[in-house]
Amino acid sequence: MEPFSFDKLPEVVRQLFEKIERMEELLHELQPKEQQENQLLSITEAAEFLKVSVPALYTKVSRQEIPVSKPGKRLYFNKTELKKWILASRRKTILELRTEAAERIKIRDKHKNFI
Repeated sequence: MEPFSFDKLPEVVRQLFEKIERMEELLHELQPKEQQENQLLSITEAAEFLKVSVPALYTKVSRQEIPVSKPGKRLYFNKTELKKWILASRRKTILELRTEAAERIKIRDKHKNFI
Protein backbone atom coordinates (compact mmCIF):
# COMPACT_ATOMS: atom_id res chain seq x y z
CA MET A 1 0.00 0.00 0.00
CA GLU A 2 1.35 3.39 -0.93
CA PRO A 3 1.80 6.04 1.73
CA PHE A 4 -0.86 8.72 1.92
CA SER A 5 -0.98 12.23 3.27
CA PHE A 6 -3.19 13.60 6.00
CA ASP A 7 -5.26 15.38 3.34
CA LYS A 8 -6.14 12.03 1.71
CA LEU A 9 -7.18 10.43 5.00
CA PRO A 10 -10.96 10.92 4.56
CA GLU A 11 -10.83 9.35 1.09
CA VAL A 12 -8.78 6.39 2.36
CA VAL A 13 -11.22 5.84 5.26
CA ARG A 14 -14.15 5.91 2.80
CA GLN A 15 -12.43 3.33 0.58
CA LEU A 16 -11.74 1.11 3.59
CA PHE A 17 -15.36 1.41 4.69
CA GLU A 18 -16.58 0.39 1.20
CA LYS A 19 -14.22 -2.59 1.17
CA ILE A 20 -15.46 -3.72 4.58
CA GLU A 21 -19.08 -3.44 3.41
CA ARG A 22 -18.31 -5.57 0.33
CA MET A 23 -16.57 -8.15 2.51
CA GLU A 24 -19.60 -8.31 4.84
CA GLU A 25 -21.90 -8.84 1.86
CA LEU A 26 -19.69 -11.64 0.55
CA LEU A 27 -19.58 -13.31 3.97
CA HIS A 28 -23.35 -13.11 4.24
CA GLU A 29 -23.71 -14.74 0.80
CA LEU A 30 -21.28 -17.50 1.79
CA GLN A 31 -23.18 -18.27 4.98
CA PRO A 32 -24.76 -21.71 4.60
CA LYS A 33 -28.32 -21.54 3.31
CA GLU A 34 -29.38 -23.97 6.04
CA GLN A 35 -28.40 -21.47 8.72
CA GLN A 36 -30.38 -18.77 6.96
CA GLU A 37 -33.38 -21.07 6.58
CA ASN A 38 -33.38 -22.30 10.20
CA GLN A 39 -33.66 -18.84 11.63
CA LEU A 40 -36.31 -18.00 14.19
CA LEU A 41 -38.93 -15.42 13.29
CA SER A 42 -40.95 -13.18 15.58
CA ILE A 43 -44.72 -12.94 15.22
CA THR A 44 -44.48 -9.91 12.93
CA GLU A 45 -41.72 -11.45 10.80
CA ALA A 46 -43.67 -14.70 10.50
CA ALA A 47 -46.84 -12.82 9.54
CA GLU A 48 -44.89 -10.93 6.89
CA PHE A 49 -43.28 -14.15 5.63
CA LEU A 50 -46.66 -15.91 5.41
CA LYS A 51 -48.37 -12.79 4.03
CA VAL A 52 -51.10 -12.83 6.68
CA SER A 53 -52.04 -10.32 9.35
CA VAL A 54 -50.68 -10.64 12.88
CA PRO A 55 -54.18 -11.27 14.35
CA ALA A 56 -54.77 -14.03 11.78
CA LEU A 57 -51.47 -15.62 12.80
CA TYR A 58 -52.43 -15.41 16.49
CA THR A 59 -55.68 -17.19 15.59
CA LYS A 60 -53.78 -19.99 13.85
CA VAL A 61 -51.51 -20.32 16.89
CA SER A 62 -54.43 -20.50 19.33
CA ARG A 63 -56.10 -23.18 17.18
CA GLN A 64 -52.78 -25.06 17.04
CA GLU A 65 -52.87 -24.99 13.24
CA ILE A 66 -49.30 -23.79 12.78
CA PRO A 67 -45.93 -24.92 14.22
CA VAL A 68 -44.73 -22.53 16.90
CA SER A 69 -42.37 -22.43 19.89
CA LYS A 70 -43.29 -20.51 23.00
CA PRO A 71 -40.55 -20.28 25.61
CA GLY A 72 -42.11 -17.94 28.14
CA LYS A 73 -44.42 -15.27 26.76
CA ARG A 74 -43.00 -14.84 23.25
CA LEU A 75 -43.85 -16.79 20.12
CA TYR A 76 -41.10 -17.95 17.76
CA PHE A 77 -41.53 -19.52 14.35
CA ASN A 78 -38.90 -21.63 12.58
CA LYS A 79 -38.70 -20.54 8.95
CA THR A 80 -38.04 -24.09 7.69
CA GLU A 81 -41.01 -25.47 9.63
CA LEU A 82 -43.24 -22.74 8.22
CA LYS A 83 -42.20 -23.65 4.68
CA LYS A 84 -42.95 -27.33 5.37
CA TRP A 85 -46.33 -26.36 6.85
CA ILE A 86 -47.18 -24.35 3.75
CA LEU A 87 -46.23 -27.23 1.45
CA ALA A 88 -48.12 -29.76 3.58
CA SER A 89 -51.34 -27.80 3.25
CA ARG A 90 -51.19 -27.92 -0.54
CA ARG A 91 -54.51 -28.69 -2.23
CA LYS A 92 -54.54 -31.54 -4.71
CA THR A 93 -55.38 -30.96 -8.36
CA ILE A 94 -58.43 -32.54 -9.99
CA LEU A 95 -56.14 -34.93 -11.85
CA GLU A 96 -54.55 -36.10 -8.58
CA LEU A 97 -57.96 -36.55 -6.95
CA ARG A 98 -59.26 -38.55 -9.92
CA THR A 99 -56.16 -40.76 -9.91
CA GLU A 100 -56.56 -41.46 -6.19
CA ALA A 101 -60.25 -42.23 -6.64
CA ALA A 102 -59.49 -44.64 -9.49
CA GLU A 103 -56.88 -46.41 -7.35
CA ARG A 104 -59.35 -46.75 -4.45
CA ILE A 105 -61.98 -48.19 -6.79
CA LYS A 106 -59.47 -50.75 -8.11
CA ILE A 107 -58.55 -51.79 -4.56
CA ARG A 108 -62.22 -52.01 -3.56
CA ASP A 109 -63.03 -54.10 -6.64
CA LYS A 110 -60.13 -56.47 -5.92
CA HIS A 111 -61.47 -57.03 -2.40
CA LYS A 112 -64.99 -57.65 -3.71
CA ASN A 113 -63.74 -60.17 -6.27
CA PHE A 114 -61.62 -61.88 -3.65
CA ILE A 115 -64.57 -62.53 -1.35
